Amino acid sequence: MKKFLSNYKSTIILLVAIIVGAIVGIVFKEKATILRPFGDLFLNLLLVIIIPLIFLSITTSIGRMKQPKRIGKIMTTIIVVFLITSIIAVLVGFTSTYFIKLVNPEDTQIIKESLEGVTAEETEDEEELTIADRTVSLLTVDDFSKLLSRENIIAVLVASVLFGIALNMSKEKGEPVFKFLESANVVINNVLKIIMYYAPIGLGCYFAALIGSFGSSIAVGYLKTFIAYTLIAIAYYIIVYTLYAFFAGGLNGIKVFWKNVIPPTVTALATCSSAASIPVNMENSKKMGVSEDIAETTIPLGTSFHKDGSIIGSVFKIMFLVCLFGTSISTPGEIMGVLGVALLANLLITAVPIGGGTISEMLIITMMGYPVTALPILTIIATIIDPQATTLNVVGDTASSMLVSRVVDGKDWLQKGNKD
Repeated sequence: MKKFLSNYKSTIILLVAIIVGAIVGIVFKEKATILRPFGDLFLNLLLVIIIPLIFLSITTSIGRMKQPKRIGKIMTTIIVVFLITSIIAVLVGFTSTYFIKLVNPEDTQIIKESLEGVTAEETEDEEELTIADRTVSLLTVDDFSKLLSRENIIAVLVASVLFGIALNMSKEKGEPVFKFLESANVVINNVLKIIMYYAPIGLGCYFAALIGSFGSSIAVGYLKTFIAYTLIAIAYYIIVYTLYAFFAGGLNGIKVFWKNVIPPTVTALATCSSAASIPVNMENSKKMGVSEDIAETTIPLGTSFHKDGSIIGSVFKIMFLVCLFGTSISTPGEIMGVLGVALLANLLITAVPIGGGTISEMLIITMMGYPVTALPILTIIATIIDPQATTLNVVGDTASSMLVSRVVDGKDWLQKGNKD
């Protein structure tokens, strides 16, 4: 019993905090939003260290790889794993929505009323940017100072990988810089530990405010979407990720996965932020036996380039508009178009709480040929599925780190990792 409490103490405390927060939100409803500042305080503390944490984790992880072949193998494996799992996610999303009428004709007028909030000026600004422009601005920035903002988190990832590779190429001459960064990485992780002492209070308050402000004025179509997505997310979370854990480490892989996956799950569910979940996710991936260099590369990269929940969510958004506007999706070409747009839109979703998918939603609207004024429709859908989608995004990275370990470190990676 003592061992159980020792292993799960922090998880139990977090879960109790979340449950209490949910009860407070249900009982006091909108009044519970008074607790939001306490939740925002925790979220802000986490987000303020995200940029240095990502940069230091990736650069030191790549710099620590003294074997060039291992660097290439890890990066190649990550790309392959992300691609395969993303395809699985988009197929699950499509098959689960193709036979469901997410919005009924009688709900159409109610839903279209939400379009009134978009101004012509906003739509013009969005249309000015081409897909190529958005991609360039996503991957790079035109000033070094902009790398210090979490709004450019993908550009930070790209810069971190390049710096880490350059650090590795510098060998002995780069050693002083590497030691400095490694020392800074230790310090920033200790800052994280201090912040996590406040986690139960912060997450509990954040969740109470989230439940309290959820509201009951959602149209029938939105409610159907919420229920359908939630059921799919639960099934995906339990079945697909268990299968990934089994493929990665057999029965022992399943055991260590479910033993360590709850803290990342709780953090993702409460904060609705993949970025805020990076620290907890990396820590628990290492506890599973994933090597340091794989965990510190896969998790941050996955936060921006691998989002199972968002991919499934993108399919739901597309199919919602398909039902609303009466679009036909029946030929192989039309189906492939939906799958392709959903996958591409996934790359444009940032790792921040509610609102991080606006650019991707504009991409969906533009490429599917719908009016730009449909943006609020997708914004509402993104909001009501955000906790579930973020949870799948975060846990998907956890499972991916296990699969990458299986390929890079061999079938005995689990035993080697636990020994270390």
